[in-house]
This record gives sequence, structure tokens and C-alpha cells, in this order.
Amino acid sequence: MAKREGWLGRLGNKLNRMEARLNERRAEVEAETSGDLPHPAGPGRASEAGAAEAGAAAAVTTVPAPPAYPPVVPAPHLAAPAAPVRPDPASVVPWGMRVAAEASWRLLLLAGMLWVLMKVISEVRLVVLAFAAAMLVTAMLQPFVVRLRRLGLPRGLATAVTAILGFVVIGLVGWFVVWQVMENLDDLSDRVRDGINELKLWALDSPFHVTEKQINDIAKNLSETIGTNTEQITSAGLQGVTVLVEVLTGILLAMFSTLFLLYDGKRIWNWALGLVPSAARAGVAGAGPRAWRTLTAYVRGTVIVALIDAIFIGLGIYFLDVPMAVPLAVFIFLFAFIPLVGAVVSGALAVVVALVTQGVFTALMVLLVVLAVQQIEGHVLQPFILGRAVRVHPLAVVLSVAAGGMIAGIGGAVVAVPLVAVTNTVVGYLKAYSREQHHLGSGMIGPGPHGSTALSVAPEGEDRPTS
Repeated sequence: MAKREGWLGRLGNKLNRMEARLNERRAEVEAETSGDLPHPAGPGRASEAGAAEAGAAAAVTTVPAPPAYPPVVPAPHLAAPAAPVRPDPASVVPWGMRVAAEASWRLLLLAGMLWVLMKVISEVRLVVLAFAAAMLVTAMLQPFVVRLRRLGLPRGLATAVTAILGFVVIGLVGWFVVWQVMENLDDLSDRVRDGINELKLWALDSPFHVTEKQINDIAKNLSETIGTNTEQITSAGLQGVTVLVEVLTGILLAMFSTLFLLYDGKRIWNWALGLVPSAARAGVAGAGPRAWRTLTAYVRGTVIVALIDAIFIGLGIYFLDVPMAVPLAVFIFLFAFIPLVGAVVSGALAVVVALVTQGVFTALMVLLVVLAVQQIEGHVLQPFILGRAVRVHPLAVVLSVAAGGMIAGIGGAVVAVPLVAVTNTVVGYLKAYSREQHHLGSGMIGPGPHGSTALSVAPEGEDRPTS
């Protein structure tokens, strides 16, 4: 019996030591997985050994219970490295470059549209110029239609009376110019011949040391050039006939267009307004009457200024005994419709006629008269008569006249400045209208910002728009 108990005690001690080693190994494994290895010798191991001896002593008299193993904790799963997140390409491009890029393609689109528009206008230039002339004449005659309507005349009768009187006056002016030129042509040719002889004598006596042989050589070369270019002159004459036919056709188109614009202009405007998108229709409806008032003021003011120029310069030419004073005054009136350039050309024509007919002194006096009247016109008449509504910067006038002349000749030069004035009025009104609508809380006219340039304007907390 004693031997059996001793054998059981030794078996229990071995089991307890095996259990202590298993616990120690388990603790090392757990420490390795958690990164905290226990020290090889220390109070932990002494306590475990003491516990093992106490357990061995207790096992002499009791049967040990099966050990309770703690649950095995699996090693943590190591996640695969996440792929780098690429930013939005539009957010990487600098803001200035994005704005420049979007402005560039818009400018290219506008340039292409203008190029196509200019090609179309060049193909139907006669129709466009005729309609533009009709608009100018209508702007000049419409106030008379309004006054006749206020006097009680029906719209058709008031339109007919105004159109007939206007066309008659314009026709009489043209006939008067042609008649005066034909009446004074012989006298003018004789005076021009005398003036050329006087210039020849002046050149011989001048300090430039011009000889008579040189002058005769110049005259001979000129006559030979005219003789050798007879075919070109003849073709130019035939081309002049074609131009005359086109001018007559344009005049007829302008007359019919003026008649219908005077009679049915409001209905035509309403029809054109219906072609505008509904979002922009209110702004265009407000800009239209202002643009028409600007055009009317420009035409009326230009007619008054041209009439004053023609009267005063014509009187100066007449008192200086320059021939063809009346036709020259009419030319000055007509050329005044081309700002800046027309005044220079008509004034130079008057000075040249005075030079070849009356001499250098008379030409200088005519030049003084022309300069004085044009200075009064530029600094007094135009600001007072035209006012601020149609004031255009001189640089814009020069550039618009040059561009109009290159595109459509003299007609384009005449139409260019009123077109710029009307455009200035329309753009100014639309900008003011947009600001007013924004302040009233109606929001921005048209769609909001979108595309890559809208990334930095989106409010915080809202989804940014995508390209």
C-alpha cells in the first residue's frame, strides 16, 4: 500500500512538472507574438517553481484535475498594403493654367466663329451693306413717322409719306452733286491746267533746283504709262460698270428694307426676340430699345455735325474764290459719315483743288479753315450733340473704321463706328442687368460654374463638380 502511494506521488510530480513546462512554453509563444518576451530568470519563474512544488505536495494525497488550457489566440492577419490613391487630374493642374486653357479654347472658338461670319458677310456683302444702310436711314427717319402718328395719321400713311420724302431728299442731294460737278468740270479742267503750269514755274524757281528737262521727262513718262496701260484702264472702266450695277441694286434693296423697317419694325423685332433663348430673353429685350436709341442718336448727331461742317467749310471755300465750292461742300457732308478718315479725305480734296486753281496761299487758307472747323467739331459739336450715349474712344474709332474698310470697303467704314457704339451700349446694359439680377437674389444669369475651373469655387461641404 505504501509502495502504491509513493508511485502515485512520483507520477503526480512528473505530471506537474510537465504542466509547468507547457505553461512556460505557452507564455513564451504568447510573448513572442505580442512582442514582449519574458526574461529567462526572474520572479515569474520562481513563483512558477514554487507553485509546482506546492502542487506536487498536494498531489500526494489528491488526484490532480485535468489542466484547463487557455484558448489559443490566432496570430493577427497582416493586411496587404493598400494601393496609392491618385488625385484628380484637374486638381493637380495649377489654377492659372486651367483658366488659361479654358480661356484659350473659348477664344479659339470665338475666332473661328468670327472667321466664318466674315466669310459669309464677304459672300453676301451687297445684301449686308444694303440692310445696314437701311438701318441707318430708318434710324434717321423713324422720329418723323412717330410725329406723324401723333398727329393722327395711320401707320401706313405716315410710313409712306416719310419714306417718299426721305428718298426724294436723298435723290435730290445726289442729283445736285452730279449736276454741279458736270457744270464746273470744264472750268475746273482749265483751272487745273493753269495751276499745273503755275506749279511748274514755281518748281523751276524753287530752291530744289528742278530743271525743265526733268519736268518734261516726268510728263512724258506719265503719258507713256497711260498709253501702255490702255487695256487695264478699259477693264477698270468695265469693272466700274459692274460696280455701278451693284450700287443700284444695293440702293433698291436699301429702299425696300427701309420701307418695311419703318412700317413693321416692331413686329420684326419681336420675331427676332423669339429666337433668343428664354433664359436670356429678358436681358436682350431690355438691351434692344437702348441699342436703337443709341443708333438713332448717332445718326441724328452725325447728320447735324456733317451739315455744320459742310456749311462752314463750304462758305470758307466760296469766299476764297475756290471753284466748285458747292460740290466740295456736299462731298464734305457725305464724307463726314466716315469718322476721322472722311474729314481728312474731304479736307485734303478741298486743299488740292484750291492749290491747283488758286495757288499756294489760297490752299493754306483753305487748310486753316478746314482745321478750324474740324477742331470745333471734335471738341464742341460731337460731345454736345452726340453726348455720352454714343461716345467711342478715338482708338476704337480708328481701328473699327480700318477693319470695316478692309472687310467691306467704304460701306464697311461707314457702318463700323455705329456698330461699335451699339455694341458698347448693349454690353454695358447686359453687365448692369446681370449685376442687378444677382443683387436681387435671382442668382447668376446662365449656368453655374462647371468643369475643372469650378473645383476651387465650390462651397465647403458640397460635392465638387466633376469634369
